Amino acid sequence: MKLFLLTTLLSVQIFASDFYSFKVKKSDQTEISMSDYKNKTVLVVNTASKCGYTSQYEGLEALYTKYEKQNFVILGFPSNQFLGQEPGTNEEIQKFCKLKYGVNFPVFAKIDVKGDSAIPLYKWLTSQKNSNGKISWNFNKFLINKNGEVVKHFGSSDTPADIDPEIKKLIEATVEIKKETK
Repeated sequence: MKLFLLTTLLSVQIFASDFYSFKVKKSDQTEISMSDYKNKTVLVVNTASKCGYTSQYEGLEALYTKYEKQNFVILGFPSNQFLGQEPGTNEEIQKFCKLKYGVNFPVFAKIDVKGDSAIPLYKWLTSQKNSNGKISWNFNKFLINKNGEVVKHFGSSDTPADIDPEIKKLIEATVEIKKETK
């Protein structure tokens, strides 16, 4: 009975929460709140350094550079759940991202993104109406608007260049709303 109540309470917390209520660990294991990204357009990506999609880091960094001054951020979450394609330590992952791809967007501590061991943020992301409900592989991407709502879930084969127009449209819609309220 206690396990049932605990499971029910955790499920309610996951489904009742909003994006900004979650905390995650940075690569140095210190916690950071998603509320630090309020009023930004956010792209959440599960990453891996030994995957056929790893080269997407280059395109992701290009998107980040292109839109960062327009309140856009990419949040990278390394995961080793798909054929062990992210075997490194947090320190090794950081070094790889910086040296190989010049990544400047935040890359967090390695996590689980699927199953019972998935962190609460990923359980929430996959439960949202604009998600397809599961993480199929590395480099799945969730586009989140400035209100913390999942706008779209992109699969691994959706490249950063493919989703650039969606990001641009979301950023421009935010700019238009700001102009109208002045």
